[in-house]
Amino acid sequence: MFFDQAKIYVKAGDGGNGCVSFRREKFVPRGGPDGGDGGGGGNVIIRVDPNLRTLIDLHYHPHYRAEDGGGGRGGKRRGKDGSDLVIKLPPGTMIRDAETSLLMADLVSGGQEIIVARGGRGGRGNVKFVTSTNRAPRQAEDGQPGSKISLILELKLLADVGLIGCPNAGKSSLLARLSRARPKVAPYPFTTLSPNLGVVMVGHNESFILADIPGLIEGAHRGAGLGHGFLRHIERTKLLIHLLDVMGYEGHALLESFRATNEELRLHNPQLCSRPQVIAVNKMDLPGAEEEFSRFESAIPPEEYTVFPISALTGQGLKVLVREVAHMLKRGEIQSQASDG
Repeated sequence: MFFDQAKIYVKAGDGGNGCVSFRREKFVPRGGPDGGDGGGGGNVIIRVDPNLRTLIDLHYHPHYRAEDGGGGRGGKRRGKDGSDLVIKLPPGTMIRDAETSLLMADLVSGGQEIIVARGGRGGRGNVKFVTSTNRAPRQAEDGQPGSKISLILELKLLADVGLIGCPNAGKSSLLARLSRARPKVAPYPFTTLSPNLGVVMVGHNESFILADIPGLIEGAHRGAGLGHGFLRHIERTKLLIHLLDVMGYEGHALLESFRATNEELRLHNPQLCSRPQVIAVNKMDLPGAEEEFSRFESAIPPEEYTVFPISALTGQGLKVLVREVAHMLKRGEIQSQASDG
């Protein structure tokens, strides 16, 4: 099961208490204070694990607490420091303060980590309170409590290309045809209940990651269908493949389906409208597909979009589509590097 949101509560370890102790050795009169300090509490650390793909563990186990520090002991012995607690998250996770909604971190690289709650400092033992006028102090400090915080975790998949379109357009079939991913494929809408990732090989040393996003219908930005829960995953992609069923969707013509899906993207996040997008018209193996495709292609501005006739079933046009997508990704990276320089 795929979970891309979770709310967790974390508590760092409390510091150990300082110790009040005095040396008591034979033939050593007035040995003096020897109470040690308490150990520090453990921190709560969030670290990226590239092997994870979902927040399911945190969804079912929302409470986390690091180890407390040990108390000081006689003989000036310091208490044991509490162990840090490491919480592992998949790459692409955003961390927000649940109370203020402040973005604390956006973790995208393997091994990247952040301390979200710091352990409390250990209290001082009575040996630290010796002065010239107080040679035998009977006081020690309590350890400080560790910090605590509630966090909202939001996962946005890291993919180069997002595959979008109406339900039953053939997105899962296309992903399975282009990669080794094996999403569920069935002849009814909303077959895909969660995003799927696949690696598309272009050549021997060239590839890109393709994400299949559950079908978008009118009103998806308001929560209709399944699109609202997964629109966020499109935000990290560099390029979009807009897959269309050549026969339209539920009575809508091909052009109407195309415009409706783009409108949902705009209403969710206006910046998505400026994302490079190629159009792939699927199911060209069906009777009457050529006529429908010609009408659609003539209505699309060629300076804005490139349209590809394809068939995920037979493989028609897929090599041309993949080469164009790879070329656009490479061109985008070169332009980005030039602008950074």
